Amino acid sequence: MKFAYLSSVIMLLAAPLRAGENGIVEKPILSTSTTAIDQPLVLSLDDPQVTVSVYEIRPGTVLPEHQHKYPRYGYVLSGQLRVTYTATGRSDVYGPGDFVVEAIERWHTGRADGLEPVKLLVIDQVERGQKNIDIRK
Repeated sequence: MKFAYLSSVIMLLAAPLRAGENGIVEKPILSTSTTAIDQPLVLSLDDPQVTVSVYEIRPGTVLPEHQHKYPRYGYVLSGQLRVTYTATGRSDVYGPGDFVVEAIERWHTGRADGLEPVKLLVIDQVERGQKNIDIRK
């Protein structure tokens, strides 16, 4: 129930509302059953915990190579984020209004392209008490 409420609040913040016939206009952003690299979504957590954060990444900053063990979702509020997958060299660019379903257990880096900082709303769904970033050493 808490997750459903949180999801509703996030969607309301992510999509500006305009008055419609019933006072609500839905602005779909994404509907998918796969990650950014076409992995099927699998949600099988025994004791789930949702964490929501806002990241601000300065222009030109390169994120260290990392991977995620659990589902991670990102909504780009501003700026331009380039995600590059180590094994394939594939590079995807996301801008304001883009929603990202991040790859699971695939090494990748990120870079804040452009002249303005990247502001990214990040939602992690993990086993209670676990982290969702594994940085390659």
